Amino acid sequence: MTHIAAGREQRLREDADFRRYWWARQLSTTGNIITLIALPVLVYRLSGSAFLTALTSALEAAPYMLFGLFAGALSDRWDRRLVMINADLANAALAASVPVAYWLGALTVPHVLIVAFGGPAIGVFFDGANFGALPLLVGRERIAQANAVVFGSAAAVETVMPSLVGIGLAVVHPADLLAVDAVSFAASALLLRGITRALHDRARERPRLSRTVLFGDIREGLAFLMRHDGVRTMTIVTAIQSFAGGGFVALMVVWCDRVLGVGTEGWRFGLVYTGWAVGAVVAAVALPRMLRRAAPAQIALLALPLAALFGVSTAGLATSWPVAATGLLLWSIFYSLVIINSISYRQQVTPENLLGRVNTAGRMLAWGVGWTLGALVGGVLGGLIGVRAALVVMTALGFVAVLVAWTSPLRVNWSGEHAREDQPATDGGAVDGGG
Repeated sequence: MTHIAAGREQRLREDADFRRYWWARQLSTTGNIITLIALPVLVYRLSGSAFLTALTSALEAAPYMLFGLFAGALSDRWDRRLVMINADLANAALAASVPVAYWLGALTVPHVLIVAFGGPAIGVFFDGANFGALPLLVGRERIAQANAVVFGSAAAVETVMPSLVGIGLAVVHPADLLAVDAVSFAASALLLRGITRALHDRARERPRLSRTVLFGDIREGLAFLMRHDGVRTMTIVTAIQSFAGGGFVALMVVWCDRVLGVGTEGWRFGLVYTGWAVGAVVAAVALPRMLRRAAPAQIALLALPLAALFGVSTAGLATSWPVAATGLLLWSIFYSLVIINSISYRQQVTPENLLGRVNTAGRMLAWGVGWTLGALVGGVLGGLIGVRAALVVMTALGFVAVLVAWTSPLRVNWSGEHAREDQPATDGGAVDGGG
């Protein structure tokens, strides 16, 4: 790291508002990991159904497909800090309903599925505000660096938590673990309440909200996404990659139980999930340095084929948990590079008044549509052709993303100054971090 970059990182750490934001994100990440693992396990134990287990993962992403455009447009109008606080409080109440129902002997599969859908539905509005808030919190010249810090530390939490959750599931019912998620949301809301800096442009005039104005805002955000070659292409390839990833993760609990033979609890179960988290840490740490030497287009074009290769290899060859964990680690490195690189790129090149709309639209297409449909297709294929074959088919779709990327405008931006023309100026023309 250069002296200049090191100085910037130090100033970011000394920023009290950023520290509050960072702690809020880490607490939410901790709770979300617990829920991400506990909810499918809970449904699997209650129903024994591979399809319902896969449906749980699909429901976690579906809200983006349904509400993403509206959440993005509204978050560009509202006070982003208040949106995030209220979303955290609502999610705290929703998560708490699961352990309460379990303690009362009234927990059912439909209840769990409602929580699996409702929590992310609220989270769509949080994300819409969050995507627009971070560039204003740290400044555009530090957005990639800030994303690297946030994603990197979140990935570090993800490295530890799956093993702890796996061990916890051996002694604690999955419903009880969601009480931790509820507490994490409440703590996050308190930290966000302490942020003093404005997270939206108070001077910008906004016309009175009406249905016509709302849909006009949505069209404006979509128009920017479709018109911008880099943003459009990265959104398409991340949507295809998310389709493959959604199909895999939807069957991951069943894969651990039926193919790897590690069940749905214990340290081996946790370590399989940890492999993916470690890969995300490596990607978050590596991306800032990569962005100093290469354009975002170059990173995407190189990472996509490696992600597809390691995804198919893991699905087709892993028969034991150590091989599976190693394969997931390698796949996650390049998968995460594509995702984080794409998010930072969108945040850097999008005008402030469009940040919520463009970023939630991009996430709607990648996460909402891609992940949701991938999870549903993966669940259906798992029942028709078996878990392993379904995983191979889903991960092989990563090569479709490779084909799209290498025949797209990203190749034009492979080298030279043109690759950086639509990025904000930074020291030496390089991006200071990754996200």
